[in-house]
Amino acid sequence: MEYRGLTLDGFQAEAIEALEKGQSVLVAAPTGTGKTVVADYIVEQALKDGKDVIYTAPIKALSNQKFRDYCTLIGEEKVGLVTGDLVIRRDAPCRVMTTEILRNMLLSGDTLKNLTAVVIDEIHFLDDKDRGTVWEEVLIYLPPHVRIVGLSATLSNLHDFADWLGEVRGAPVHVVIEKQRAVPLAFQLASRERGLIDASEMEQTYKQWRRKNGGGQRRDDRNRRDRHRNRDRGRQRRNAHGADRPTRHHHVFRMLQRSDNLPYLYFVFSRQHAESLARDLGRHQEEDAVLNEWERNKVQDRLEAFEAKVGKNTLSHEHRALLGKGIGFHHAGLHVHLKALTEELYEAKLLKVLYCTGTFALGINMPARAACFDAMLRFDGRKLIPLPAREFMQMAGRAGRRGMDDFGLVVIRTDMQDWPEIAPQLKAYLTGKTEPVKSRFSLSFNSVVNLLHRHPQDQVRAFVEKSFLAWYRRQTAERHLSNADRLETSIEKKGWSGEGEAPKHVKKQLSRAKRLHERASNTTDRTWEEFQSKVTFLKQWGYLAEDGTFNAGAHALMEIQISEIFTTELFLQGVFDDLPPAQLFGVLAGMCTNLNKRVEVRSTKQNRRVGWAVSKVRESSMVKAADYIAQSETTWDARLIGLGAAWAEGKSLNEVLAEVYSPTDVSGDLVGAFRRARELAGQLKALWADDEARTTEINHLIRTVTREEVAVVG
Repeated sequence: MEYRGLTLDGFQAEAIEALEKGQSVLVAAPTGTGKTVVADYIVEQALKDGKDVIYTAPIKALSNQKFRDYCTLIGEEKVGLVTGDLVIRRDAPCRVMTTEILRNMLLSGDTLKNLTAVVIDEIHFLDDKDRGTVWEEVLIYLPPHVRIVGLSATLSNLHDFADWLGEVRGAPVHVVIEKQRAVPLAFQLASRERGLIDASEMEQTYKQWRRKNGGGQRRDDRNRRDRHRNRDRGRQRRNAHGADRPTRHHHVFRMLQRSDNLPYLYFVFSRQHAESLARDLGRHQEEDAVLNEWERNKVQDRLEAFEAKVGKNTLSHEHRALLGKGIGFHHAGLHVHLKALTEELYEAKLLKVLYCTGTFALGINMPARAACFDAMLRFDGRKLIPLPAREFMQMAGRAGRRGMDDFGLVVIRTDMQDWPEIAPQLKAYLTGKTEPVKSRFSLSFNSVVNLLHRHPQDQVRAFVEKSFLAWYRRQTAERHLSNADRLETSIEKKGWSGEGEAPKHVKKQLSRAKRLHERASNTTDRTWEEFQSKVTFLKQWGYLAEDGTFNAGAHALMEIQISEIFTTELFLQGVFDDLPPAQLFGVLAGMCTNLNKRVEVRSTKQNRRVGWAVSKVRESSMVKAADYIAQSETTWDARLIGLGAAWAEGKSLNEVLAEVYSPTDVSGDLVGAFRRARELAGQLKALWADDEARTTEINHLIRTVTREEVAVVG
């Protein structure tokens, strides 16, 4: 089978054949195997049939990339982009948007009559603890005639997911699984003592090293625990026998350079680490160590063009010199222009080493010759945890360029004495098994009031019971009941009919059967009970009357989707009323992003006073209770008041950054905060619809803050 002049791989052909039959499909295939061909097909087919199609992605960067791709593939006039930041050709037949935007359209009652299909890229985001509910809501709310094209590199319980989705959509969902990568992966360990070692040979190499170095296992174990605590803080330490210094990132660079494995991605798990390691390598390398003369000249040409376009102040002298050596760093906090420049240089093969966080692996099509891991750990917000297999494979999957490499190299930095600690984790990764996707369904307060407003209670319950979480719980309840039935059958065979006191020899089984029935009963209605707990909360705090009718709080909450209860309370208590537009924007920015604790910001007495008033609401019993029920934490950072106000007053990003001291680049964080604050201002505007003066102020504010970096598609 061919498509656009290309001979399709088997899994691509299977998925397209299912789409031609009018079915929904779920496609799970490794990164880099060509899943997007399936999406491209349904997009072109929809337009050919005179229908609409929507492509959703979990992050704006991926939405923006797909928008540019489809503008090239099918023509700009046919493609629209709808995100929280930007709307381009909203009525185009092919629209690219974030998943939240589509959810909001469906929740507001948009029928999407001409829509024939929705592509949901990275559909495994359904189990993201903060945003996964949105994915489930979209899949539940979409009209039955709309086909789903779900794409994922990592969805281990795909058939369970498909069974649920088929039940929700009212028709079977075709499952397509491809396990073979277009470019196979080779796994190696990088040790300063032994160089690059194939994972399959590491156990034998370690045994040889142990025999040579000797030493007691107990002492090794003790020292290994000490190293595990200290190594990711960047401390210098010696191994168990004091003979060698640890393996560092620049040793990995030399190994990969000598083995002709550039360019490579070097994954770390903090922004500061990405920047510091890149700068450290830059200090150790001469200009001609990484790039040849032609490449250096090309980089300089692009840097000069960049500075001519956005100004010289955006790119520091140190960062310019680093990029000039073919070394870069990339993370979510990076200035939007610098992020785009880094991606442009990388795509042009002018960056040979890129230190990056895991967000670089998410969906964006930027493969490398090799993917390296500084450690197989990540911070989960509280502590370092082993890197989940799904995330490891997502990042490792960036190794290997189709049509260019025979294999993709995956390298893990280590020291010989750490192998016993690493081995079980790596072995688990190499089985290819990833964690199952779990439902994170927990309707937001905004969703709750919108559902109550638009539907009678029995329909609302039907929506809630359609969730993947409710489906999974029903399956669990059925297993409990099935196990209880088997126990009860066994008891009957042992001669007890159920009358009178149970004999001693069946009491244990009888007790287990009773517990299983209780678990099944408790599980069946649990999802609806969780929904009802939010309704009870809204009644308790006066948003809803006892009979369920809407009071002012519920009406306001229908419009607010960011920090819902916090924002609504600030509005109802009049905290926003007397704030000048610029200062209001600063408060909204502080409600959208938390800066790193190490960031220092200058503040004024007036901003501190406003911050105190907002903090008082943030610490109120109601907001804390809402956080507890939603199992979330409301965002508030008073340091952003002055920064957001400065942006709203017309200051440039560089002028705003002059008010900040930070060990890492936070310009990306600020731009993200300003974009989201602009979105929140638009939501608040709906609450001031009857106040013409305030509405005019907010409209002017939104226009003022929508400039330069905040208006960039990228």
